[in-house]
Amino acid sequence: MNAVASIVAEEPVQYRPTDDEPFMNERQLAYFKHKLMAWRDDILRESKGTVVNLKAETENHPDIVDRASSESDRALELRTRDRQRKLISKIEDAIRRIEDGSYGYCEDTGEPISLGRLEARPTATLSVEAQERHERRERVHRDD
Repeated sequence: MNAVASIVAEEPVQYRPTDDEPFMNERQLAYFKHKLMAWRDDILRESKGTVVNLKAETENHPDIVDRASSESDRALELRTRDRQRKLISKIEDAIRRIEDGSYGYCEDTGEPISLGRLEARPTATLSVEAQERHERRERVHRDD
């Protein structure tokens, strides 16, 4: 995988994977790894800003409405960060799949996941068809 790691640093921003090339070739793997790592780094950078903001926002608001608004904003920010923490875990899993050679293939069927789906959702583990089946099963079996 050293070849993929060396390509990641050199990967031009203009490159977009196409169906005309072999599926999950080194260039595509490097492209998606770069995309995932950049996404993870952005999330981590934003979360550091959140910590700084939360520490700075420890002021006591004398007005109950201001205090409620501040608490609501803080709760929303923390929920957002929790969702992003879970997303980072999915990003890390995708990077591991790139390194072990299973990235881009559906976990259910083993078939390639379309490049369009991976472009839109680089953490995808299921093809569109498998995801739709999964969601239909969830709807049928969920408790209402």
